[in-house]
Amino acid sequence: MDKTIKLRVKKEINRDNELKILKLKGNLITKGYTEIIHIADENEDFYLNSFSTSSDYKIEAENFVLEYISLNNLSDTITLLSASHK
Repeated sequence: MDKTIKLRVKKEINRDNELKILKLKGNLITKGYTEIIHIADENEDFYLNSFSTSSDYKIEAENFVLEYISLNNLSDTITLLSASHK
């Protein structure tokens, strides 16, 4: 069964962080965690990005996102909302 992973992404960001977020999304697709990432307005400050992944890859995908956020200093820009192991 597929599981949904949600990311809260700040709308007002600089170009460098925008490129890092695009790279994260590309990596999620390239690594086979998902085929598509949905983007919706959460409110005036944030987008809600979500994607489905198989239950086999959910924790691996969440760990990848958390590590990417940490390595790229994006903790003020993007937040993993549905971590199953907080």
